[in-house]
Amino acid sequence: MKKDEATAEIIVKENKVGILRVGNVNYISLTDLAKYQNSSVSSFAVKN
Repeated sequence: MKKDEATAEIIVKENKVGILRVGNVNYISLTDLAKYQNSSVSSFAVKN
């Protein structure tokens, strides 16, 4: 990981969601959010 990157996790409706900070911009994990909708096939929600 580069020195200007940081990772963290937040809890959303009792589910962990990863956050990546690059510079001054935060990115959330769409895969983690999709797991909340369908934990067995999370890629389906991201794909659509």
